Amino acid sequence: MTRTSDAAPTSATRHGPPPSGRPPWRTAGEWWLAAVAAAFTLLQLALVRTGMGLGWDETVYVSQVSTHAPAAFFSAPRARGITLLVAPVASWSSSTALLRVYLAVLSGLGLYWALRAWRGLFPVRVLAAGGALFASLWITLFYGPQAMPNYWVAVGASATVGFFLQARADRSRRGALWGVAAGAALMAWMRPTDAVWCTLPLLALVLFVRPRRQLRLLLALVAGLAAGATEWIVEAYADYGGVGARLSAGSRIQGGLGLHNAVVDQLRSLGGRALCRPCTGAIPSAPVIAWWFVLPLLAAVALVIAVRARRTTVTLLPLVCALTAAVPYLFLIGYAAPRFLLPAYALLAIPVADALAQLVTAPAGRRRTVAVTLVAVGIAGHLAVQFAVLERAVSRTTAEHRVWVRTAADLRRLGVRPPCLVTGGDSVPVAFDAGCASAHTGGHDANTTGAALARTARTMPVVLLTTHRVHPPPYARTWQPHRVTGGYAYLAPAAVQQAERHHA
Repeated sequence: MTRTSDAAPTSATRHGPPPSGRPPWRTAGEWWLAAVAAAFTLLQLALVRTGMGLGWDETVYVSQVSTHAPAAFFSAPRARGITLLVAPVASWSSSTALLRVYLAVLSGLGLYWALRAWRGLFPVRVLAAGGALFASLWITLFYGPQAMPNYWVAVGASATVGFFLQARADRSRRGALWGVAAGAALMAWMRPTDAVWCTLPLLALVLFVRPRRQLRLLLALVAGLAAGATEWIVEAYADYGGVGARLSAGSRIQGGLGLHNAVVDQLRSLGGRALCRPCTGAIPSAPVIAWWFVLPLLAAVALVIAVRARRTTVTLLPLVCALTAAVPYLFLIGYAAPRFLLPAYALLAIPVADALAQLVTAPAGRRRTVAVTLVAVGIAGHLAVQFAVLERAVSRTTAEHRVWVRTAADLRRLGVRPPCLVTGGDSVPVAFDAGCASAHTGGHDANTTGAALARTARTMPVVLLTTHRVHPPPYARTWQPHRVTGGYAYLAPAAVQQAERHHA
């Protein structure tokens, strides 16, 4: 297998129609990438049950455009990109199944676009294998059809780096420049801070290595970041007093950004936990976490191979971007969620696939036989573990959602009808299912006070949810407790009166 250097890609490595003259989308390579993306979509629909329901964070994002219930509190660290992405469905339908299908199809198209960004930089079989490795992670399959931003940051990061390398190799390719801008905009649209971390190496490269020759590339990258982050920045000045104030508020909500060692927390989350905060409990068994340690080793092998082949940049750049994307979630926050590292996994996938391809295509002999056997057994075991953890995560999430749905049904049985407000406990998802507003007096999403809830309780039904019977806070001392599926619901007098009228 021949390779070219970074400085002078040959015509064989450039994009363009094959010798037969057929358009690129009809080549065998394009079909391989399309097949990976289609398989990814089908696996989501088959393994991530549409009845799983909306999670807590999903409810926040979807409620911003849904007519089913009032919008939940939208905290400082969030961005509205995913809300706008789901708006074509969520703005007129409350069907979670329809939303899941829509996002599964869209995520498959996003993966295909991201893989195409790397055409000509690696063989198509490597791109297809890299896409399959990333798509088969339980984290990718679990969050692809969810209304969450992390998968889309990952897609944008991979596409941005791929198009960046294309544009850097051939400055006349305007399509690659547009791809850089689009990928950067997608990342910033979803999570502006993540976009900055992902693109730091790209910005450094164009600023400090022949900056005059890469001015258009710099403009495309900066313009994309600015376009994607515009809404977030405008909202920062409108609601928080500026970008700095919003970042400070986001830091407080996330427990105070600073030096933290969240590596072990991330390991604990690999067993299927959606959020590890606080992150306690045992680390999953060795077979569950083994891939996490193999990944950086294969990345190192990929870099060694690239250096020897004198094509260092195309492998080193995505590896460095993966590192910077992972830094804030490994060392700057005090909790973990497996989805946080999706951009890093997406950037590592293609170099790792290249390393595996080199291992299994080594010159025939005993070493090649051993390498092929180890890779085949390793991938088979890896897939078995990923699908087992995925099933566990889906089952756990589905069970949680059923509790929320039943709790909302209990509230309706007690006579609680919109307009109403739910606070405490799992108030966000329960309130959304019940068609009520939600509010919190404490914790990460505090957006009201006890006095405000007491005033609201005079004009509409207000419900306090708790997991067990407690001495309620002062504003709810006279509220009536009722047993519900998720624990106890304390109903304000207005809610009790509404219930009495409903049952009369």
